[in-house]
Amino acid sequence: MTEFRSGSHVALRDYAVIGDGRSAALVAADGSVDWLGVPDLDSPSVFAAVLDPARGGRFLAEPEEPFTVARRYLPGTNVLETTFTTARGSVRVVDALTLEGGDDGTLTPMRELQRRVEGVSGTVPLRWSVQPRFGYGARRPRIARRAGVPVATAGGDALAVCAWDAGEPRCADHEITGRVELTRGDRALLALPFAHKEPLVLPARPDCDARMRHTLAAWHDWTRGRAYDGMWPDAVLRSALALKLLIFAPSGAIAAAVTSSLPEHLGGERNWDYRYSWVRDSAFTVDALLRTGCTAEARAYLWWLMHATQLTHPRLRVLYRLDGGGDAPERALPLEGYRGSRPVRVGNAAGAQLQLDTYGELLQTAWLHAGAAGRPDADLARRLAEIADFVCGAWRHPDSGIWEVRSAPRHFTHSKMMCWVALDRAVDLAERGLIPDRGAARWRLVRDQVRGFVESRCFSSRHRSYMRSAGGSELDAAVLLGLLYGYADDGDPRVRATVDTVGRELRRGPFVDRYSGEDGLSGTEGAFLACSFWLVACLARVGRLDEAVALMDDLVALANDVGLYSEEIDPDTGAFLGNLPQGLTHLALISTACTVTEAAREGR
Repeated sequence: MTEFRSGSHVALRDYAVIGDGRSAALVAADGSVDWLGVPDLDSPSVFAAVLDPARGGRFLAEPEEPFTVARRYLPGTNVLETTFTTARGSVRVVDALTLEGGDDGTLTPMRELQRRVEGVSGTVPLRWSVQPRFGYGARRPRIARRAGVPVATAGGDALAVCAWDAGEPRCADHEITGRVELTRGDRALLALPFAHKEPLVLPARPDCDARMRHTLAAWHDWTRGRAYDGMWPDAVLRSALALKLLIFAPSGAIAAAVTSSLPEHLGGERNWDYRYSWVRDSAFTVDALLRTGCTAEARAYLWWLMHATQLTHPRLRVLYRLDGGGDAPERALPLEGYRGSRPVRVGNAAGAQLQLDTYGELLQTAWLHAGAAGRPDADLARRLAEIADFVCGAWRHPDSGIWEVRSAPRHFTHSKMMCWVALDRAVDLAERGLIPDRGAARWRLVRDQVRGFVESRCFSSRHRSYMRSAGGSELDAAVLLGLLYGYADDGDPRVRATVDTVGRELRRGPFVDRYSGEDGLSGTEGAFLACSFWLVACLARVGRLDEAVALMDDLVALANDVGLYSEEIDPDTGAFLGNLPQGLTHLALISTACTVTEAAREGR
């Protein structure tokens, strides 16, 4: 038997994700749904065993006998298939958060998790258990039957367990369980419709079947619309599908990850809530969406971003809620934490920091979108010009930087580079008549001042690299982003020297650390995967294509068995660390694959 749980926890590498554009669930390789927020991706959880096996709640479906596991996503979809094999036979479980709509294309009020079980060979006894724990495990439900169907309720939340050919559901204390034996060809269905402050609809089996058919067809239709013909196509498509699960359909916002407080350091305090949309991810997001043919998603995301930022204009918040709100107060939950990693946080205090690089990201995003979609409307154009004006006054301030340090603000090099990018993109947009040019002369002047600061204060001849901060002696892989966004030409000797130094000093095999030095937090962390992809892109840009391809091959191989990445990896063990699936990692994979492909076609 394959043993997945150590001390009641599953390795983060052994999770897959399913979703419906509103919420998302983590499914462990042993058949347990260990995370699900209801009704939305950033809502309190109903299943959170990934953070606390005893109190978090889960939905388990597994053979009663020792088993091994093979799993995959059904081709071109985010529907998960897991095959359990025992000494006496095998069964297949297909998991999906179904999409709205039926065979006739009409919308339906359903929000449901479906688990379909099919006997493949022999005879396999399978047990299942639904343990809802609403409100991040704080509220144990009351369980009763409605029309013979077990229903769990707590306050305004409700969840039903509809079982067909899956054994008679039994209602215990705060738990609904069942057992069934399956032989070849037997089919069982477990459907969990849920509701939040609205009526709970109990479905009929034909309706569930129709929604599953619609879900598969919708994913296939979406996948057929993706446009990418470059290197590593399978990894790029799976990354695009993973990103689609992070898009909050009601608003167009894109979350950084579907989870909260999965640790960057086991047993430590580096546990953050990533169920928000970060402005700094915007340029990578729009670039990746446009490069894979997701023009509708790119347009929706840009409009969400501009409406959300309008509330705090011209100052940007670091992150925004998926509904566009700017407040994300941070608090700790009384949960055990993944393998004892506490505190378990929801909310994110980094939202109130000053992070100057976000202004460069926003102007870069608007610049990319203008290149693909043409002239922005007058209101957006005016606001972009006002943001450039703001950068002219703000760039001299120290900030918390891309890595959201919780130590004193500093003059981070990457932040200054991105201020240069903000002003450079504003100048270009003004010269093309796409935004008002009344401030363009000042933007040019300040842009040159920013470059003078970076070149005189942030480059170390001794280390042969742009450093982490002005006058500092620490390195930072984030400066690679400034180079990728065009702060300097690929042939610039300082660019080439920085790529060499970062690769030599921060890289360990395929892994690249974010930075050297302190950040105000205790403990260490794993290697930040996006940094490795940024190094690949830089290697390709400076003409070291063979090295770029070799490193990219290594990074593609680091995905888990269903093609997903977390935020970080422990270089010593290969264990996933941090929240997952991590949007920035998948964005960086797509962007880097495109960059390397372009370099190869140009013969660099």
